Amino acid sequence: MAKPASAPAETSAVAAFEHSLDELEQLVAKMEVGELSLDESLASFERGIGLYRQCQQSLEQAELRVRLLLDPDAPDSAEPFAPER
Repeated sequence: MAKPASAPAETSAVAAFEHSLDELEQLVAKMEVGELSLDESLASFERGIGLYRQCQQSLEQAELRVRLLLDPDAPDSAEPFAPER
């Protein structure tokens, strides 16, 4: 059975989420050690906020897709949501 055309996009979205989450965890670990300078800490914090927002947006989109798929009144096929920028 062939995969739907959106499968590569879904895979890349999952991979992007996992990469962002991994990077966020690494930033938190570095900051917890407490050996970063103030400038490095601020840059890490700013990057972490951006990563957090990306992850949160991905989770919100996934939740919307799940709700749509579980909705008995939804059409038989669902299309992925385009991320908001």
